[in-house]
Amino acid sequence: MIKSLAFLLIFFVAAPIVNSQPALNKQRLAAEVKSEFLHAWNGYKKYAWGHDDLRPLTKSFHDWYAQPLLMTPVDALDTMILMGLKDEADTTRKYILDNLSFDKDFYVQNFEITIRLLGGLLSSYQLTGDKHLLALAEDLGNRLLPVFESPTGLPYKFVNLKTGKVRGAETNPAEAGTLLIEFGTLSKLTGKPIFYDKAKRALVETYNRRSPIGLMGTRFNVETGQWTNTDSHISAEIDSYYEYLLKSWLLFGDQDCKRMWLASIPAVNKYLADEFVREPTTPRGLPAWGSRGSVRRVRPRAELWYGHADMNTGKRSTTTYGALDAFFSAVLALSGDLNRAKQLQASSFRMWKQHGIEPEEFNYRTREVVHAGYPLRPEIVESTYHLYRFTKNPHYLRMGETIFRNFVTHCKTEAGYAALKSVVTKEKSDSMQSFIFAETFKYFYLLFAPPRTLAFDKVTFNTEAHPMRKTWK
Repeated sequence: MIKSLAFLLIFFVAAPIVNSQPALNKQRLAAEVKSEFLHAWNGYKKYAWGHDDLRPLTKSFHDWYAQPLLMTPVDALDTMILMGLKDEADTTRKYILDNLSFDKDFYVQNFEITIRLLGGLLSSYQLTGDKHLLALAEDLGNRLLPVFESPTGLPYKFVNLKTGKVRGAETNPAEAGTLLIEFGTLSKLTGKPIFYDKAKRALVETYNRRSPIGLMGTRFNVETGQWTNTDSHISAEIDSYYEYLLKSWLLFGDQDCKRMWLASIPAVNKYLADEFVREPTTPRGLPAWGSRGSVRRVRPRAELWYGHADMNTGKRSTTTYGALDAFFSAVLALSGDLNRAKQLQASSFRMWKQHGIEPEEFNYRTREVVHAGYPLRPEIVESTYHLYRFTKNPHYLRMGETIFRNFVTHCKTEAGYAALKSVVTKEKSDSMQSFIFAETFKYFYLLFAPPRTLAFDKVTFNTEAHPMRKTWK
């Protein structure tokens, strides 16, 4: 009897208390997200119209290159359409068509231009049917094609939009392998196989350079095909390579991409996943015991993260994870691995909650911030949206509301939204990149908006959150 009572005492003290929480007002939250989008957009229009990005603290602008390429208008257009901001979207579309030209004599970064501009133009074309947008996308695609003319078929990092000259022989799996959704969609919509073939070869050549244990490194040379950095992870410089293996299979039904994804994910889960049980502690770091050390008040917690390892040996190198890595929960969910997706999302949210906003890099074993910046990244919102759509669990709505409230509290400024230099001090940085419109606000909005806003099971998002549909079928 005494043992039974002790067991019950431990169970009831350790078991979480279930609260019947009231349902969220999704309509109100969607309206709030739209209002904040317009606040940032109006700041851009007032202080940076016609340029690439707003500098929200100095109320000035930033252009990526010698002349603007309208990063923010192109990135924002499909979000406006999805939000039902018809007049704003029509005005913006007309401005893009009247003013955006790619006949520019300067080098651009192929990856960034592809995911933001090519992706944005194609998505907006599919949403509006405006063939001028498709023509602009095709012109851009043709100007980017020279990047693939390397000895290996791996793309150079930079290309001159006017002359076609290329440079930047050292690149990474993300920049080489995150092109097929955009170039493939352009190929299907124009009927020109060259776009699909070049981008797919780049993806296959990237895959072919995996190590004998199936991992990717961080950087390689496109002319020799040799690795220059063998650190393996799911973070910056590798991240969206994995995303596009899976999504290219889902969007195009490409069986080679299916094979490459199915061959890659076991190695990622074997060598990069870090699963462990964390013992609960008090604020002073001591074990969380009851009086006289008799009853543990909080149960140990199983955690899942993804760290770094050497691509050739699989040996763990660092235990860091960050804001960019949070995309992987959405990818796992899309692949059908909901258990891992939910576990990893719980870890991402713990990282977010530690300082009320997520850092760029975080040591998940020591729970210390490694790089404290927050450039308004969307990945944790993306994964929250995907998990809600797959599970319909209101837990993810509440999670999304918490993230949104923190985002507004810490990043909103008079002129728009500002990145943070430090999530610890909350000091702001004079930067508002275009992906806040393409991704961050879009995923917040879609999380709370009615499902009819966008048919989740009919689209594939590129890594800049531009939705692509199989309209070529």
